[in-house]
Amino acid sequence: MAQFDVHRNKGPLKESIPFVVVVQSSLFDRYRRRMVVPLVLRSALPGKTGTAGSRMNPVFEVEGIPVVLHPLDMVSVALDQLGVLVASLSDQGQTIADALDELLTRSWG
Repeated sequence: MAQFDVHRNKGPLKESIPFVVVVQSSLFDRYRRRMVVPLVLRSALPGKTGTAGSRMNPVFEVEGIPVVLHPLDMVSVALDQLGVLVASLSDQGQTIADALDELLTRSWG
């Protein structure tokens, strides 16, 4: 399991959040949990709120499905609760890191 691996969501919201992406650094692989960010169906987001496609909410395609990174719902998940590995977004790692930076940065006050 590597940073930016995409897993199928096994949780109750899997219809609107089909995948999660691991954002935790491999420095913490010894722990039995992983920090993940939901990948929400683009079609499940309300209208044209300006959210999808913003720096904090980039759009990706996983298994041909447009999904939006949703860092505000980031959560820690037990390893045995992660679904099947379906893809990697490692080539988009900087975009994901930028989204998390947007959420966590202190430069805006």
